[in-house]
Amino acid sequence: MTEAYVAVEGERVIEGRSRAPGRTRGEAVFTTAYTGYEESLTDPSYAEQVLAFSYPLIGNYGVRPERFESEGIQPRGAIARELTDDVAAWLAEEGVPAVDHLDTRDLVTAIREEGAMRCGIAAGPDASPEAALVELDRCRPMGEHTDIGAEVSVADSRTLNPEGTGPRVALLDCGAKRSILDSLCDRDAVVTVLPYDATPADVSTTDPDVLFVSNGPGDPETYDAAKRVVEEFAGELPIAGICLGQQVVASALGGSTEKMRFGHRGVNQPVRDLEADTVVMTTQNHGYSVADSGDLAVTQINVNDDTAEGLASDELGVLTRQYHPEAHPGPHDSLDFFDDVLAMSATRSAPTAD
Repeated sequence: MTEAYVAVEGERVIEGRSRAPGRTRGEAVFTTAYTGYEESLTDPSYAEQVLAFSYPLIGNYGVRPERFESEGIQPRGAIARELTDDVAAWLAEEGVPAVDHLDTRDLVTAIREEGAMRCGIAAGPDASPEAALVELDRCRPMGEHTDIGAEVSVADSRTLNPEGTGPRVALLDCGAKRSILDSLCDRDAVVTVLPYDATPADVSTTDPDVLFVSNGPGDPETYDAAKRVVEEFAGELPIAGICLGQQVVASALGGSTEKMRFGHRGVNQPVRDLEADTVVMTTQNHGYSVADSGDLAVTQINVNDDTAEGLASDELGVLTRQYHPEAHPGPHDSLDFFDDVLAMSATRSAPTAD
């Protein structure tokens, strides 16, 4: 068995089996999802992280590119109790180090008790505990990745479904999942995908009916350009956001965000709608949350820890979700969010930036 080593904060080194060789580092986080490993591994929100799967067997239904949420694997490394040959080969082909045959229960428990932590991986014939510790020492905390959006955003704008007859959506791509774009296009929206650092003038050139801020990785407080766009159009143009998008919108409109202890990552997070007094199951992937909603009202909360899951303002025309209504993977309880977002365009017209 080719050896692999995972070093985590506290100078602890865990031994496992190398399934894809290499050395890497990142913030160690875990997901409780038991399906959807293809979607999870290609979710741009996992950039600069090492993803540990709590479900013991990953890869039992192969690898299908049509399920990918981006062009390739996004985490810096992958950890599981057991990876099938198909997934291991995929990880190796993309140069993403992977480790299995270790006790993921202990690792997940450590992350839950101590919080998301820096880690280093050394896997393959030349791996050693010392090499893993070197990677750990080189690993930066997530908050120090101050321009992480550049890793996951489009470089130039592009328009999807240009012949659509629905509302025109200007989407700030902070690491958008394909299924979010598909959910909008399936409703006949014309979606112009803009770089994460687009200016208000860039947005105005698309003549939008709705401004949409996507999901993405890292600290929402570092997305200054996106916050400026939200500030510019708040009250003039309907604004929507998912995951990081909710955090950016709240921060731009008088609120604040904070890093969570270990975040929400999985497909069975219960969310309560405060007005309807109903609970839906949701897919989530985030390590930050809204601490203060500012000018927005909290409309939905997480049943487990009361964190804000939905924000809204009729006056400003804002509707956001912390979870992923598009699922992929996960339950489809909240797909009507996209209908509600596009419906907001009927009451407002697009402005022109100064």
